[in-house]
Amino acid sequence: MISFHEILFPLDIALKSAGGPERRTEIVAFGSGREQRNARWAHSRRRYDAGYGVKTLTALQQVVAFFEERRGQLYGFRWRDRLDHSSASDDAAPSPLDQMLGTGDGVQAQFQLIKTYGSSYAPYARPIEKPVPGSVRVAVAGVEATADTDFTFDTTTGIVTFMPGHIPTSGAAVTAGFLFDVPVRFDTDYLEVDLSAFAAGAIPKIPLVEIKP
Repeated sequence: MISFHEILFPLDIALKSAGGPERRTEIVAFGSGREQRNARWAHSRRRYDAGYGVKTLTALQQVVAFFEERRGQLYGFRWRDRLDHSSASDDAAPSPLDQMLGTGDGVQAQFQLIKTYGSSYAPYARPIEKPVPGSVRVAVAGVEATADTDFTFDTTTGIVTFMPGHIPTSGAAVTAGFLFDVPVRFDTDYLEVDLSAFAAGAIPKIPLVEIKP
């Protein structure tokens, strides 16, 4: 059974949303005042509220239709995070040198798209599984490769596959640049819509949570 729909949540609504990454940390306090902190999750999980982007009755109807087609929490979908949707660190267009994916060994043909956060103390490598079609650029040893000739990429998994004869040689750095979406689902099976409150300016609550598709 397919549990994920490769469809993007309405972009004009998503761009006015609220949300961000969530971590789960276990903290044990000792009598001395010291703490022991342990990460419960290897990867962060993002949460969003799409309600902030719903300003008109038309937008609200659009969200309800989207919610119904996803059957509430049943099917996942793509979400564009306005703060974090590019391999580039600023507003620049993605470059094939943006992110390090790995180092060639002459045998490995597949590389997962990754975005790394931080650099000095404990960099976090986030797997990117929903790249935007047509946005992925790849380089080997600093030289840009040609899509569909040197490599292909899967927009549903974020895996780059090099063609026979183009597999990165030993020691060659494999890098990439891309735009990407976040796989999410609705975090509720019930959308409460109070039209009188909405007309008065109240913001409907439309919670979303990142998933592993």
